[in-house]
Amino acid sequence: MTNGPHGSCDRRFAGVHELLTHRLANGDDTGASVCVIRDGETVVDLWGGLADADSGREWTRDTLVNSFSLTKTMTTLVVLRLLDRGELDPDAPVARYWPEFAAAGKQDVLFRHVLGHTSGVAGWADPVTMHDLYDVVPAADMLAKQQPWWQPGDGSGYHAISFGHLVGEIVRRVTGATLGTVLREEFTRPLGADYWLGAAETLDGRVATLVAPPPSGIDYTSLDPASAFVRTMTNPVLAPEITTSREFLTAELAGINGQGNARSVAALQSLISHDGGGYLSPSAVNRVFDLQSDGTDRVLGTHTRFGLGFALPSPDSMPAIPVGNICWWTGFGGSIVVNDLDRRMTIAYLMNRMDPRLVGADNASAYVNAVYAALDS
Repeated sequence: MTNGPHGSCDRRFAGVHELLTHRLANGDDTGASVCVIRDGETVVDLWGGLADADSGREWTRDTLVNSFSLTKTMTTLVVLRLLDRGELDPDAPVARYWPEFAAAGKQDVLFRHVLGHTSGVAGWADPVTMHDLYDVVPAADMLAKQQPWWQPGDGSGYHAISFGHLVGEIVRRVTGATLGTVLREEFTRPLGADYWLGAAETLDGRVATLVAPPPSGIDYTSLDPASAFVRTMTNPVLAPEITTSREFLTAELAGINGQGNARSVAALQSLISHDGGGYLSPSAVNRVFDLQSDGTDRVLGTHTRFGLGFALPSPDSMPAIPVGNICWWTGFGGSIVVNDLDRRMTIAYLMNRMDPRLVGADNASAYVNAVYAALDS
């Protein structure tokens, strides 16, 4: 028997409720949550299914799940807060905050190059394991010592994991605190948002188990091992089964391991779609739309438009998102957040059954389409 959906849904968004009901019933979603905040009102807050398919543990109102690269949007909230205070400047060299980063020809890499995935430091040049990356400061030191893989600023190459280590170290140098600490003290605690970067052991029983995606069909042995794609996505390989381990949950991997649900993601990200929500200035929010790259991403392999810390609308990477004053990003498997400033709306979807695509996943597209269809009806 399908568990759910539970929660609330404005009648105008009945199609979103129907979609979640259908996907839980046919197995397209094992467990999931979806939330929409529009003009300050939560119009959709739904959840259902199983948090753990093997044990039958239900997905409840308070279930958490790893959000993979959606975490980067939370990291960007911290950046915008520090930008507001004048503690960070996207146009400053990274070396202003982190002098060691100037090594190996990186003295002219700007902070905006990191935020826009154009720095050339998309991953680690030396072999690393996930255990290496859990120790975030030494892992960041490794990035500081290496050469960029392409001319900084010359197009993007998605910083899949390194984004969090790079931004996290810059934040630590400026504030003296870890990025997870700043996120908690400045955003999640004051807003009462159930989102965690560095999750305590007391949360373990609420974390959903991921259902690994089917094979992507990519034959890695046929690819150039020196390509940005292979070096970024296979060093290390991130296996979904590690995401409920205590070591993974404890670490503050600010690019990939935030734990939350659609409600907490929407609550935090709606600051972007609602003029900063009193936490950020409108001018800081507008910096998100400073275009950094507009072309085929070296790692993602699809046309992607990156602003500062977010992607901007592009029909190739996420056709469901319309053109407009919109910023968004997704996580491996299909989690997504969309901030639509034109409509004062934030859409969030988090789940445990994963799609194999890094961007443009069918599950994410289905929910985004359903929300916009409701607005057009």
